[in-house]
Amino acid sequence: MMQNGESGSAPRLSVIVPVKNEAQNIMPLIAEIEAACAPGGAFEIIYVDDGSTDDTPVILARAAAEKPHLRAFRHARSCGQSAAVRTGVENARAAICCTLDGDGQNDPVFIPQLVAALDAGGESVGLAAGQRTGRHGLRKRLQSRLANKVRGAILKDGTRDSGCGLKAFRRADYLRLPYFDALHRFMPALIRREGLGIVHVDVVDRPRFAGVSNYGLFDRLWVGIMDLAGVWWLIRRRRSKPQVTEVTGP
Repeated sequence: MMQNGESGSAPRLSVIVPVKNEAQNIMPLIAEIEAACAPGGAFEIIYVDDGSTDDTPVILARAAAEKPHLRAFRHARSCGQSAAVRTGVENARAAICCTLDGDGQNDPVFIPQLVAALDAGGESVGLAAGQRTGRHGLRKRLQSRLANKVRGAILKDGTRDSGCGLKAFRRADYLRLPYFDALHRFMPALIRREGLGIVHVDVVDRPRFAGVSNYGLFDRLWVGIMDLAGVWWLIRRRRSKPQVTEVTGP
């Protein structure tokens, strides 16, 4: 089966991977994405390098030269994961996008399930969200559980694990969402704000392939509290879309 770039046709799916200093994880993850997506038809992989200082840009440039279905973009300086995801979506050629983290913790084998769940929901469903099971590390589990309980109680987004990187959505729906830093963590609430439904797919969490996380506890804690307040305000300020008809003469 031909992949996007080999057939010349527009891809059905754009897989977007935001990365920062993940040089060791790039090629193994690309191979897994290719294996997972090839049976489903034409696809593309979009890597967005968020200002890496390691060999990430070199490896991506080399891989993109060898793989016509792989495209790589680079931020001149680090702007955050949400900015990297948005760069990927803005440059995507497919109507359906799927995101996953670049450290190997999100298994690409679940991408077809997410896309199938989104398709099955029809136009009324705006997001197929992965929900991690078997998370590694007691501290991570406790942090995630607490954060998700607080977020769920305030935003009522009906999602157990908003922070999972594995998500499938329509490009047009995403680009209608209000953009801000950390948008990727609040997509379920903002999708519901648009009047669209959410479906969930359980996914297995893995240890990262190599390297260390770019985030610390306090990086997320204080910023997360402010973001939560902001999203709550956005939801409260949402008004019904007017039903518009054009007035014509008799």
